[in-house]
Amino acid sequence: MTWNHPITAKWPAKHPERIQLYSLPTPNGVKASIALEELALPYEPHLVSFETNDQLSPEFLSLNPNNKIPALLDPDGPGGQPFTLWESGAILVYLAEKTGKLLPSSASARYHTLQWLMWQMGGVGPMFGQVGFFNKFAGKAFEDKRPLERYVNEARRLLGVLERHLAGRAWIMGADYTIADIAVFPWVRNLIGFYEAGELVGWGSYPEVARVLAAFVARPAVQRGLNIPARG
Repeated sequence: MTWNHPITAKWPAKHPERIQLYSLPTPNGVKASIALEELALPYEPHLVSFETNDQLSPEFLSLNPNNKIPALLDPDGPGGQPFTLWESGAILVYLAEKTGKLLPSSASARYHTLQWLMWQMGGVGPMFGQVGFFNKFAGKAFEDKRPLERYVNEARRLLGVLERHLAGRAWIMGADYTIADIAVFPWVRNLIGFYEAGELVGWGSYPEVARVLAAFVARPAVQRGLNIPARG
């Protein structure tokens, strides 16, 4: 049963009948909490603290050997059996398919949505994260500024791709809000907010991205999900 999984020894489930989310409110972590909020699925969040290396604990590794957040345990998975999953993109697809929402049903629109999801996973996340490292964290001490320049240039290119695509569209997939938006916009928000890289990437050059980001952040489910799990 769900509550007998080794991870629940460290994070006991008060509501074992609900999806158990193990996460932290980072750009990757909030993808899962925002999706869960948007889909109105019952779930129980558990904070995985990097400050105490929770992600390296045997209990967390029993669910995710890759020691990254988010991860989840669904007591009512495929076939009605308990199911575990990690990797934020895979979690978004799973939750969308579980509910039949946030992922188009037509084959062409579905694959185009997944295309943008993969674009975020392979480009936006890694590149924006490197900008954050070299602009705000330990990378600031590097005398060689070429790494920062490399990642800033790539972040600008990616923002340009998104800017051109969003012209005349409400969301990445047009009129429909999907898991592609949930994947991309927490990273955009982090780049210009927490990473303080707006000036570096020339944020004023991307009015379409700014427009859709504002619409994204205004959604009530997004506002809730951005702060889940609550930090101690």
